[in-house]
Amino acid sequence: MIPKVTKEIIDLGDGRTIEIETGKLAKQADGSVVVRSGDCMLLATAVSARTAKPDIDFLPLTVDYREKFSAAGRFPGGFFKREARPSDSEILTMRLVDRVLRPLFPDDYHAETQIMIQLMSFDENVMPDALAGLAASAALAVSDIPFYNYISEVRVGRVNGQLIINPTKKQLEESDIDMMIGASKDSVAMVEGEMKEISEAEMVEAIKFAHEAIIKQVEAQEKMRAALGLTSYREYESEKNNEEILERVNAFAYDKLYAIAAEASAKHERSEKFALVKEELKATFTEEELEENGDLVSKYFSKTQKEAVRNLILDQGIRLDGRKTTEIRPIWCEVDYLPSTHGSSIFTRGETQALATVTLGTSREANVIDLPSDQGEERFYLHYNFPPYSTGEAKPLRGVSRREVGHGNLAQRALKNMIPADCPYTIRLVSDVLESNGSSSMATVCAGTLALLDAGIQMVKPVSGIAMGLISDAKTGRWAVLSDILGDEDHLGDMDFKVTGTEKGITACQMDIKIEGLAYDIMEQALKQAHEGRLHILGKLVETIAQPNANVKTHAPKIITRTIPGAFIGALIGPGGKVIQELQKATGTTIVINEVDEQGVVEILGTDPTGIEAVLAKIQSITFKPAMGEAYEVKVVKMLDFGAVVEYTAAPGNEVLLHVSELAWERTENVTDVVNLGDVFQVKYLGLDPKTRKEKVSRKALLPRPPKEEKKPEAKTNEAPKSEDKK
Repeated sequence: MIPKVTKEIIDLGDGRTIEIETGKLAKQADGSVVVRSGDCMLLATAVSARTAKPDIDFLPLTVDYREKFSAAGRFPGGFFKREARPSDSEILTMRLVDRVLRPLFPDDYHAETQIMIQLMSFDENVMPDALAGLAASAALAVSDIPFYNYISEVRVGRVNGQLIINPTKKQLEESDIDMMIGASKDSVAMVEGEMKEISEAEMVEAIKFAHEAIIKQVEAQEKMRAALGLTSYREYESEKNNEEILERVNAFAYDKLYAIAAEASAKHERSEKFALVKEELKATFTEEELEENGDLVSKYFSKTQKEAVRNLILDQGIRLDGRKTTEIRPIWCEVDYLPSTHGSSIFTRGETQALATVTLGTSREANVIDLPSDQGEERFYLHYNFPPYSTGEAKPLRGVSRREVGHGNLAQRALKNMIPADCPYTIRLVSDVLESNGSSSMATVCAGTLALLDAGIQMVKPVSGIAMGLISDAKTGRWAVLSDILGDEDHLGDMDFKVTGTEKGITACQMDIKIEGLAYDIMEQALKQAHEGRLHILGKLVETIAQPNANVKTHAPKIITRTIPGAFIGALIGPGGKVIQELQKATGTTIVINEVDEQGVVEILGTDPTGIEAVLAKIQSITFKPAMGEAYEVKVVKMLDFGAVVEYTAAPGNEVLLHVSELAWERTENVTDVVNLGDVFQVKYLGLDPKTRKEKVSRKALLPRPPKEEKKPEAKTNEAPKSEDKK
């Protein structure tokens, strides 16, 4: 039976289109679509359980994105020829989609839901991650899963001042903006990206441009759902509620929680006081009531606590730690804290602290990227670690979390464009969060800047970062933008907006909106406060270390780069690597050779300047090629009966025979009559001897030629010849 296929086409306005198709593949899923742009094809499926598990009061949503190597006609790298755990790039795409979808499900929908997206066909001119959000939402749109507010995501680039939707990878290389925007028809829900020091106004313009394109993509999903005749969603069991218990909890706890929030206490002290009120509240219920509705008591307590904290901010402009809405927490910084690292720093802002370390290496230490959609290397990369003790908790370590990957990537994008293009090092920056009470990723950016400057990396400009929050009340229309948010303000608030940048402009951002309908005037106010906060924090960084250290530390490796003709690469490596291995061992250096455009780019890494100089001398010796007719200084290193072996002083180890006939214009019987061992003088390079095909040099060619001696004429006589006949 031929399947009935339903299709919608989205016109991007520049000759490109996006097709959404359903009805052909994966029909046992609740919803499935194929999204195609060019030759790029994504399959997205959505499945949700019919009932929720008992005692679950959240949405167990899983978003999974995978790229099949077969999609690009490639084999997986390594020993195992099968796709295994997701790459960092795939995890970042999962997070982008999850962050837009999750807030738009009904608050009381708690059935386990899984969205799976896979790249089935790759097109080098289409970046698949920009289509993943559209594919996920479209799969939900053609299902009966209760997801009412469809979304999409697009990438925005800007080349020569022109904004572009879903640019190609080549266009992105020339772009000064790389932003992913996720939104519904009504409001922007997510922004993430990197920029090359753009202004706040330019950022808002790019977001509005993206939103216009997203609206068309959402309308295409609505048309597809209508074409399928889908008019209703599945029924589900709403979560348990009890208005009487809600009123009882609110009456007992609200004023107490409001008073605690207004005390401006530290995180742990405040948490203990809130917990004590909760215990007092529970004591007002009988054991039978708690057994039957204890989950509701806890739920309503959290709701009342959230309401009290939010109202305090809106009523009095006072925050949990006593700050005003625009105030930044106290900051202290330190560099060169760890004696053995190549660069280190501590950045502490309030109760958030990050320790950053820098390690310098050669191109051999570059981070290799091997994906169906992307291959290459990163010469600057950042790893972010968030141990449980940073929040005073004891938890098992389960490997690198998606959160750690996401926060590390944001900090990396914030800093990478400020690493100079001619930096010879591969740089690994590691941030260990030692304390956390909000904005640890922005602390990582600040600590990273300090550590890079301490390591002697000549950054273009220092970078700082700040996290902004939002408290709003839809009923009254009141709202407040919060600078440098706490962890509780992130949890209880309506927005988490992280912005990084230099004194000139924005370098990266990440925004998550937890409410519908964020107005652009609120976003602009948040960007304005973020700009002021960034500059304040930047001032603290510059006070700590105003300029990058002029040189790397004495124990850190120095790297020298030399380019040699490709013909000499083999000579420098030697048979079986013998020459380069012995040279590394003798000099205590690391030597890396990369062939680029038929040239050999040689990286010499070492801590001992003498060893580096020895390697440079060896390279000079191997690659030295005298020019015809030029004069060179040489030193006698060996005496022979028929001449002297001389070594070019500019290329130690490069020897040539100076024949006895080329020592002087006068006939030389003994070589020692003219030169001796250790003598230094000039010779002229005469090229290859046509007879011996060996290099020929001459000392006498640089000496004045003696004048020719005139031959004396023979004496003349007038005597007649003797004749025997004469008598």
